[in-house]
Amino acid sequence: MPVIPIDSLNNPGVEVYASLTEAQLRNRLDPGRGIFIAESPKVINVAIQAGYKPQSILCEQKHIIGDASLIIERFPDIPVYTGSREILASLTGYTLTRGVLCAMRRPAPPSVEDVCCNARRVAVIDGVVDTTNIGAIFRSAAALGIDAVLVTPTSCDPLNRRAVRVSMGTVFLVPWTWIDNASELKKLGFKTVAMALTDKSVSIDDKKLCAEPRLAIIMGTEGDGLPQPTIDEADYTARIPMAHNVDSLNVAAAAAVAFWELRSRE
Repeated sequence: MPVIPIDSLNNPGVEVYASLTEAQLRNRLDPGRGIFIAESPKVINVAIQAGYKPQSILCEQKHIIGDASLIIERFPDIPVYTGSREILASLTGYTLTRGVLCAMRRPAPPSVEDVCCNARRVAVIDGVVDTTNIGAIFRSAAALGIDAVLVTPTSCDPLNRRAVRVSMGTVFLVPWTWIDNASELKKLGFKTVAMALTDKSVSIDDKKLCAEPRLAIIMGTEGDGLPQPTIDEADYTARIPMAHNVDSLNVAAAAAVAFWELRSRE
């Protein structure tokens, strides 16, 4: 086990945790070399069980024989960087991680066809840029029976460090990939429903929606909602009935309601 003590966040090898931006970690020019950061032993183990490969670990000395011990035993050849709590606590968000960070190799994204081949209910995240909302949507998708998630390039990366943490690792459990436009799903046999407030919106508990054998639920950005062309191209437009003159829910809350109400009954 190559344990490497560090006395600064500028030590070689630690830049993936301390100085590289999310865009640099993602490495769009060479996706095969992309990295993401998983935080906390629980989330790291979920990723490992899903087939993701650790590249290195950063933790305090006490975690080497504590919370991180089983991970280190399973991958004895990866470098383990360790420093004092004072040094590591200067990393943004470190105190929320239970003391263990893991750099993992980012896999090549699968095709839309592969992700959706056996799916009955999929979610499309269109233009959602808040990392907390992305993580929460994935957690609801995993819990409420969504078979796959498709993410537009205008949305936040689901493997963003904070999104992974908020999702509690469920981003590793639900198949997902990138999609340019939700209308692509129609050629795969899906009907699409745009979650939006329009004069033509039907209630989310409309029987036709629930009866669709393959349905894609499109959730829009936090402020402006879905673009009008996306709404126009959808087979349905649906709304969540509201009380007390409330006009809408946060996108993560709305996604949870939509996923439950529109789940496959079979």
